[in-house]
Amino acid sequence: MFSSVKPYENQRYASLKKECQRRKQLFEDPLFPANDDSLFYKSRIQGIQWKRPKEICDDPRLFVDGISSHDLHQGQVGNCWFVAACSSLASRESLWQKVIPDWKEQEWNPEKPESYVGIFHFQFWRFGQWLDVVIDDRLPTLHNQLIYCHSNSRNEFWCALVEKAYAKLSGCYEALDGGNTADALVDFTGGVSEPIDLTEGDYIADEAKRNLLFERVLKVHNRGGLISCSIKATSAADMEARLACGLVKGHAYAVTDVRKVRLGHGLLSFFKSEKLDMIRMRNPWGEREWNGPWSDTSEEWQKVSKSEREKMGMTVEDDGEFWMTFEDFCKYFTDIIKCRLINTSYLSIHKTWEETVLHGAWTRNNDPLKNRCGGCINHKDTFLQNPQYVFDVKKAEDEVLISIQQKPKRTSRKEGKGENLAIGFDIHKVELNRNYRMHTLQQKVASSIYINSRSVFLRTDLKEGRYVIIPTTFDPGHVGEFLLRIFTDVPSDCRELTLDEPPHTCWSGMCGYPQVVSQIHVLAAAGLKNQDSQGGADPYVIIKCEGQKVRSPVKKNTVSPEFDVKGLFYRKKPGQPIIVQIWNHNLISDEFLGQVVLTGDPSDRQLVHTLHLQDKGNKRSNDLSGTIAVKLLSSNILTNV
Repeated sequence: MFSSVKPYENQRYASLKKECQRRKQLFEDPLFPANDDSLFYKSRIQGIQWKRPKEICDDPRLFVDGISSHDLHQGQVGNCWFVAACSSLASRESLWQKVIPDWKEQEWNPEKPESYVGIFHFQFWRFGQWLDVVIDDRLPTLHNQLIYCHSNSRNEFWCALVEKAYAKLSGCYEALDGGNTADALVDFTGGVSEPIDLTEGDYIADEAKRNLLFERVLKVHNRGGLISCSIKATSAADMEARLACGLVKGHAYAVTDVRKVRLGHGLLSFFKSEKLDMIRMRNPWGEREWNGPWSDTSEEWQKVSKSEREKMGMTVEDDGEFWMTFEDFCKYFTDIIKCRLINTSYLSIHKTWEETVLHGAWTRNNDPLKNRCGGCINHKDTFLQNPQYVFDVKKAEDEVLISIQQKPKRTSRKEGKGENLAIGFDIHKVELNRNYRMHTLQQKVASSIYINSRSVFLRTDLKEGRYVIIPTTFDPGHVGEFLLRIFTDVPSDCRELTLDEPPHTCWSGMCGYPQVVSQIHVLAAAGLKNQDSQGGADPYVIIKCEGQKVRSPVKKNTVSPEFDVKGLFYRKKPGQPIIVQIWNHNLISDEFLGQVVLTGDPSDRQLVHTLHLQDKGNKRSNDLSGTIAVKLLSSNILTNV
């Protein structure tokens, strides 16, 4: 996760700092100057003065009494989402020390005032790469007060400086207005964000589903992930409207703790197994809290022992932090964002993931075979004119996490607001040996939502086999770059399919070039010979053609298996048959159960063939026990399948 770091805009912190110290002058960042272009792309606030921390207070510090989620307050921009993400970040030492590198070296040193030259650097994960962003310490103020994100302590500046570096990365401060917590959480960690709609999932009515969600949220929290939540505002008037229960609509909250709380006092609490699923949140305003059950002054806390309350860090101050039961949380909140830190280290005791990261692009071309911006599946004629990525699931079933992120666009006065495209992706099950691009639609097994957010995430369970992911924009013709990340339990060998058909080589003249493409889809078999005393078998299929073969997974204990397996063959000698065999899997030696021989003639228009199994070789006329259902599709045009 913490890979090498690249200097943003080629500004190198160490050499810039050394140069300023040599010249005995304070750093002024030429790429993010102290003027309106760094503040706004369309609006204006009169009377803003840029000041260095020393001009705002006498004893500036990066941190006062350490770092905490209580440090932060939202400023005059609508950036509660960024402040909520910073609150989450502040609770994780290993994470904030990545975003704020060498913090001791960056801290003001009263003993060596000459070493301070007004330069800082912070690190963010952007589009598959950690970037080191250099800034000067000039901050926008009005009446000598910071107008954006600021700390409880007048002389603490870490959050204002982190925000300035993030604004530089985004183009200007105004670009942070109404942003997305999920994006900031990913930028702080290099993790993968999973947004969950609590109303759509009906978690308040479905207790089993709610309990499962709590376990997942608890796991993300316990494994160092970051979590944020909010209540949807349905109109502009709703924005930041306070509900009777004390919660605020259209406003991002940071989740600062998740735990099962033991009820009862003394020894009794250990013998009683009653525990309550609870979650703690913080309002970036630093005040205004939930006033329902388990709020700071509610009588419910009498059910919890003093030691348990201390363990939970329970306080009775209007500091914006409060506890709720998870049931009430699902009742009032509409959205939760889990930012998982994906663990790919083999040294870890927790589950590790195999990660593949691929850069791709939607590009426009008038040639349909070269066009790569065909839009979503609603546009059937052009949908397959998109980038295609093949991957394998090698276990009987595996949990697969997929994230697609479009390249963030900077906002500037010249270019205007950098808008996201509506993006998403579909997953199709394909032939076990497909190595060339799909040209006809195949079975869709999963699909993400389509949304104009920076990233889209899907968690799905897939059975053993080969799959193709097709990332798309919603409408055809839109161009842009994206990053595809796929996580599986065992390596998935994910790669882009770039060729439409087998390439012509210098050997094609001598060895021949394919004339026909055939797709064989083995649907099922029935009435196979019993192989054991329980009256079952463990059958699998082998499809053979011109020296190539495809083998299906074994189906356990059945004489009527549903195979649903495909093979694809580019055939140089169309006269040679395609052979489909069924074998029974044994411990020592597998047993042949029968086969069928197909011609794969492109003129054969019969789609599904149900055939009797036959013996090998000259005994072919002998029918064996069982039938097999096969779908066959052949074409003389290699880009038809």
